[in-house]
Amino acid sequence: MNTPTNPSFDIAHLAHVEVYTDKFDESLDFYTRVFGLTVSGQDGNSAYLRAWDDYEFHSLKLTRHHTTGVGHIGYRAASPEALTRRVKAIEASGYKVHGWNEGSRPWPRLPV
Repeated sequence: MNTPTNPSFDIAHLAHVEVYTDKFDESLDFYTRVFGLTVSGQDGNSAYLRAWDDYEFHSLKLTRHHTTGVGHIGYRAASPEALTRRVKAIEASGYKVHGWNEGSRPWPRLPV
């Protein structure tokens, strides 16, 4: 594991995770009835869930899909300027950027 040469405090915390499920109703039942999350919203293919102390709209996005997996992981930047710095760092890193995610709900576009 490499130690960063310039530690950054631009990324504040993990914001949310999108989980793909091919058993949407069963998964929604598990996360609400067994795991204890609350549905904070729903649209055509997704349910947005949160724990009792979450201050964001959701921490888990459960999405109907033909297979299971992780759709995306969202991180919250400390500020708009911090987000701009991290985008520039990602683009300069040499890692392959697969495109931009325009976001779901009110979030801005993010690198994926």
